[in-house]
This record gives sequence, structure tokens and C-alpha cells, in this order.
Amino acid sequence: MAANRATEATEGTKTVEGTRTTGTGGTAAGTHDTYDVIVLGGGPTGENLADRVHAAGLSAVLVEHELVGGECSYWACMPSKALLRPVTARSEARRVPGLPDAAAGPLDAPAVLAHRDAAAAYWKDDGQVRWLDSAGIDLVRGRARLVGPRRVAVDGGRTFTARHAVAVCTGSRPVLPDVPGLAEAKPWTSRDATSAKTVPGRLVIVGGGVVGVEMATAWRALGASVTLLVRGDGLLPRMEPFAGHLVAESLAEAGVFLRTGVEVREVRREAPGGPVTVRLDAGDEIVADELLIATGRAPRTEDLGLETVGLTPGAWLDVDDTLRVTGVPGGWLYGAGDVNHRALLTHQGKYQARIAGAAIAARARGVPLLETDRWGAHVATADRHAVPQVVFSDPEATAVGLTAAEAERAGHRVRVVDYDMGAVAGAFLYAEGYRGRARMVVDADREVLLGATFVGPGVGELLHSATVAVAGEVPIERLWHAVPAYPTISEVWLRLLEAYRGD
Repeated sequence: MAANRATEATEGTKTVEGTRTTGTGGTAAGTHDTYDVIVLGGGPTGENLADRVHAAGLSAVLVEHELVGGECSYWACMPSKALLRPVTARSEARRVPGLPDAAAGPLDAPAVLAHRDAAAAYWKDDGQVRWLDSAGIDLVRGRARLVGPRRVAVDGGRTFTARHAVAVCTGSRPVLPDVPGLAEAKPWTSRDATSAKTVPGRLVIVGGGVVGVEMATAWRALGASVTLLVRGDGLLPRMEPFAGHLVAESLAEAGVFLRTGVEVREVRREAPGGPVTVRLDAGDEIVADELLIATGRAPRTEDLGLETVGLTPGAWLDVDDTLRVTGVPGGWLYGAGDVNHRALLTHQGKYQARIAGAAIAARARGVPLLETDRWGAHVATADRHAVPQVVFSDPEATAVGLTAAEAERAGHRVRVVDYDMGAVAGAFLYAEGYRGRARMVVDADREVLLGATFVGPGVGELLHSATVAVAGEVPIERLWHAVPAYPTISEVWLRLLEAYRGD
């Protein structure tokens, strides 16, 4: 079964009287042209949405022109983390007594790339297609365009009609900035960086966000000489400032050349596959074998026929909290995942898909009043108030909810508590010289967590406890009774709470 399948097990389906259309399953939709729900885009968001409505008894067809499984399975989450895991494992092993000599050598780059290929299912979607077939969800290959209310045309001449909803789950794509010579130089985007077959000798990366940081970590460890160019004054600007500082220190120690406060003015590549020259605003130039641009994304909505329903092609989709696109009469169009720009993360797209699926099914059944309170079953709330993210750098940087600055801008009376993660017994056992920092941001009036940030080796697995606390608005006084096991790194929770209480 494919690594990024929509669910671990397919639920039994229930038929909603008068709405069920039998499809053929697998890779064709038979002769039927009407479904309860049409899903555009076969990535994790589209898969999950189709699964949710199908589990509720509605018929669903999924339209995809590339690989079923989407960006995450083949060009983002899975291959990038497969590249990064050997890097962090070696780094941590070098700081465990008895292992430094065993982990002293370089990474076996061909073996790492082979592992990456396996994680990306060798860029074949057979497993994902089998899952769709087993779930009873029909698949149509091709490019889809809206051709009017509830109507979708797929290249090849087929037209489909949705009884209840069309869901746009087409994701986002990398954007190249308007720099002279850049497009002609054929730079890497995130897809190229995660699927490259060989290690470049010299790699320039533009952008200090998640993609830039993770790819600098991976390719430097695999042997490339890496220069990271950042327009701002630091890395990971959407996290607490200390996260970017700690990651920058580690990258510098690994041999990455980091330059902040710089902009690219011109790019030249004289011959295809030849060296690329990057000229900066200060006038100096850097020559590299490859150039990765990791500076932003745009929605994949430019050729979906949005104009036929009164929307702007190429724009992000504005949605309400049930993920229904605003401004479309009849309320039949939904937008889930990256296309609505609420939270460009795979797990948040899947979350939105579950919410949208529940809302579509409820409306199809004629439920008179949806659960639209702040954490109700039919509204997306976590994608605004409790968004978790892990940057798989060395060290890892993780966060959920609001930063201290964001909380203050939102008008909260904030109390911030920091703790040195290296002072926790579990961190001492995890690795010698453990460096990290934890922060919790507390609403001082309600005494609940608004956000938390952890930076350090292995902290990605700490994040869900913070996510539960933020999403559940668990009172600090109750968290005091959530006792962390000793000696684990999770004991940092006890230390944060002690500091908050003044113990």
C-alpha cells in the first residue's frame, strides 16, 4: 500500500437514498457522467475528501492529470524527508558515546538517493490507484476544467456533472521571481531538488524558508558545496526568531555558506546543463552547478475554468470555514488544501478534506443545521488556530499555534516561558552537547496555551502533545497533572510549567 494513502483502512459505505451512482472503480468512470461529488486533484487532500464523502454514502470521482498521491508523495514530504533522515541520524549518532567512530564517515549518497526513490514509490502511482479502487472511488486521468455550475470537462471530451459538489484540491506550484535570465537558466524548483539523481558539486539556494533550509541541510550532508541566500535577516521567518538562529548556527557548522540581506539581480547560464552564475545586488557573483529557487508558491488554478463560474483564473480560492468557495451561487464549489491559502501543509490539507467531506455529506443529507461552532464537526478551525509544523533540519524546528509576536498582535495579554532543552535529563541521554530551546506562549487571562515552539534534535515527536494542548485549550492547571515520563525529552513540559508557576 502506498505510503501516503488517504486512510489506514477503508470504512464501510452507506447509501444515501436517491444520490448513489454506481461507478466502475479503478481507472475509468465507465459510461456514467453524473456523480454526487467530483474531486479535482488526486493528492492527499483530494484522496481524503473523496474518501470522506464515499464513506458517507456518496458517489465520488477523482480527476488527476499527473500521479495519484500528488506533490507530497513524489516531490515534497516523502522524498525530502527520506533525504533528511540519514542526515539527522548520522548527526545524532556522532554525539552518542560509543558511536562517533562508527558514524564518522561520509554518507553513502547513492544509498540515500536509492532510499529516496523508494520513498517516492519510484514515481509510480500503482499503489495509490489500487487504494482508490479498493475504496470504491473512481479515477479519471486527464486535465479537468469547470464548464459551468457543477459541470466538469476532462480533456478527451468527457463531461461530468456533480449532484452536490465539486471540490478543487489541485494544490500549489513553485513560483519563479521576476529576475532577468532566471527562467532561461532553468533553475531547480522544489521538485528538482527532491528528485535529483546526482549530487551537485556546487548548489546555490535562494530562500530561507522550510524548503531552502531542508534542502541546504540535505544536499550539504550529501557532499554539495551549498550557499544559502536570504533576502531577510534570518531563517524560518514564520517561527520564533530563536528557531532560525539555532538552525543557522548548525548549518554554518556543517559548512553551508549563509548570506542574509541579499537579493538576486541577474542569473546567467551560457549552455544547458552548464554552470550558472548568480549576480547579487551588491554586484558580486556566485558560480554554481545548480540553482534552487525556494521563494514562494502559487495556486494551481490557472487553467481550471474558474472564469465560467465568476472567479479569477490563477487566484487563491476564498472559502468559508466549511471550505465552501465564497461568491459562487448555489454553494456547490469547495476548495481544500493549498488552493485556499489557509495553511500550505499536507496534514492541514488532509484535515480540511475531512471537514469539507463532512460538510458536503451533511448538506447532501439535508441536515438543517451544521455544527459550525468554533471547533464543530463541519468547520475548519485548526488550520487557523492550531497549525503544527516540523522543519526536518538539524536540529529540528517545530511549532504550533501563535508565536509570541503573533499573539500580541492579536490582542492577547501574553506570558512567554522559555527553557533550555539541553538541561533536561532526557536530552543529556539523547546526545552529548544537546542544544535546543523550548517556548510556550500562554494567554495570561485564560491561562491556556496559545502556541509552543521546540528546537532541538528529535523534537518533532514532541509537537503533537503541544498541538493537543493548543487545540484543546487545556488549562495550565490541568497540564500540571499531565506527568511526563522520566527520563524523556518530554520532561521539558514539566520544566516549562514549573517556570510558569514560579516553582
